[in-house]
Amino acid sequence: MHVIEVQNLTKDYGCGRGVFNVNLHVDKGEVFGFLGPNGAGKSTTIRHLMGFSKPDSGSTKIFGKETFNKYYEILGDVGYIPGEIALPAGLTGKAFIAMMQDLQHCHNQKQLRGMLDLFELDEKTLSGETKRMSLGVKRKLAVVTAFMSDPDVLILDEPTSGLDPVMQENFIGFIREEKKRGKTILLSSHIFSEIDATCDRIAIIKDGRVVSEFIADDLKHASRKFYKVTFRSPLGKTVFFERAKNKVPSLTVLSESDAEIEISAEDKDLNELIALLSDISIISFGNRKESLEDYFMAFYKEDKDFKGALK
Repeated sequence: MHVIEVQNLTKDYGCGRGVFNVNLHVDKGEVFGFLGPNGAGKSTTIRHLMGFSKPDSGSTKIFGKETFNKYYEILGDVGYIPGEIALPAGLTGKAFIAMMQDLQHCHNQKQLRGMLDLFELDEKTLSGETKRMSLGVKRKLAVVTAFMSDPDVLILDEPTSGLDPVMQENFIGFIREEKKRGKTILLSSHIFSEIDATCDRIAIIKDGRVVSEFIADDLKHASRKFYKVTFRSPLGKTVFFERAKNKVPSLTVLSESDAEIEISAEDKDLNELIALLSDISIISFGNRKESLEDYFMAFYKEDKDFKGALK
């Protein structure tokens, strides 16, 4: 049994908005990355997973229990950070933490103190009213209250939005430690470095549909490479394209200018690629592995007016 499971989830808000036949699962001790831009369907999926909304069809389960119907049986063991932080007015930070401890039926002061120290929330800051707090402080407070009961499952929707770079690094380090302790983590984000640094598997969502799911290490060891070639003249670029048309079948053009191109090709075609360039006058030739951002942008290339696909 998967710890977190979404099966054929559909919620249609009309006009193409919502999520459609979304499937994903997260196993114990795994960090699962849910990657997509704002509006792609990440938060809608998570709200259903948290039991806040009823699906049109499909199901969302945690510990094998339907989240919409078994909400109160599940959430005591789940830490949740919402994408948009809305703290109740009229409370200090301290009072908000105390309220959340009561709701969670857990007063783990040692865990709480460690979280407050890690995210640099001191007594003075916590004495202030929540409505007067900056976005960064509100986000840190949300992170602390999500983790302070030491839950087994963590569902995190854009958890570092509003945090400064130092706090983002602290958060990434903390997630790695929680993974070592066997926690089950669903991390929704549009920040490539955050997903890349923490996740075992990744799903990409676009227009409410999961368009790809893969093991993170498979991408890091992918055979497709990316190259940038600068020719001495536009004529050299033209000659190269004429020669490469039938000799490098995996060649994809990512972008081009008068005398410069960015391309991708499989490892098996590298020798042929170098041979084609060997008697053409070029200024530079460099390569790099495919990044998570490269792979992600392949699915959004139409929106960004890219000139070719990455895959």
